[in-house]
Amino acid sequence: MRLLFAGTPAAAVPSLLALLEAGHDVATVVTNPDAPTGRGRVMAGSPVAAEARARGIEVLQPARAREDWFVDAVTHLEPDVAVVVAWGCLVPDRLLTVPTHGWINLHFSLLPAWRGAAPVQRAIMAGEQTTGVTTFELVHELDAGPIYRQEPVPIDPDETAGELLQRLAVLGASALVETLTDVAAGAVPQPQPDGDVSLAPKLGPTDGHIDWAMSAAAIHDLIRGVTPAPGAWTTLEGERLKVGRTQLLDANELVATGAVDLEPGELLATRHELLAGTGAGGLRLTQVQPSGKPMMDGSGWARGARLRPGARYE
Repeated sequence: MRLLFAGTPAAAVPSLLALLEAGHDVATVVTNPDAPTGRGRVMAGSPVAAEARARGIEVLQPARAREDWFVDAVTHLEPDVAVVVAWGCLVPDRLLTVPTHGWINLHFSLLPAWRGAAPVQRAIMAGEQTTGVTTFELVHELDAGPIYRQEPVPIDPDETAGELLQRLAVLGASALVETLTDVAAGAVPQPQPDGDVSLAPKLGPTDGHIDWAMSAAAIHDLIRGVTPAPGAWTTLEGERLKVGRTQLLDANELVATGAVDLEPGELLATRHELLAGTGAGGLRLTQVQPSGKPMMDGSGWARGARLRPGARYE
């Protein structure tokens, strides 16, 4: 098939490679415009742009998909299918009917659960134990189109959003290739189930702020869900501190370590570990990051910080 591929982040690269390896003609790649990256804020292309350019594939970078020049380019291309994997732009209605077989989107959830920009993060933050990938046909309403394929995936209880997304990107690439085989054979997508719709809006820095009055399990899930971005954070005596990884303390550990008596946010540092109280239960902080420094072992940071008795995260 002659394809237009639209995607931007690293999670979209496995799909692009899988389509090429399957023998599809990826005529054009669409991705977001170059953006400043790193501490030096140097302008650079997206991971998808870099992969496409390395393979000599034409790259288009509209700021918005409704721009006339982009609409004309897609119309002139006359693709059999347009494939979307985390592109970041909304496809206007006048482009939806241009490809012969429409626009097929790979989404990292089991739709209709977690429609939106951050399905992996939101699923983990909600404490879910299962997610998956969905391939579906784009329609006007966000992530509401009929489904071609779905594959469930269990979520590891200590897995971060970044780690889970890497797994889903690989699984989703295979599902996408199989979907195009289905489409070529005349498969018709099926409507999404009614009800059980949940939304996954884009995350911002405030979403990573830890409320220590929440339960240990809820805080653990929050931290996993916002890692690596935008990152979980708290403050100690006015200084911001990121929290990278935590472990839940079971009932025996709570008693044995003395964490059972900690107030929400109160810290207990020993030679080998850093513990924090919550609204219900306790956490072992295995990785923390002081402002301006790299991520480090929680107990090592505590030794250097020389915490006063009763020190508490805010």
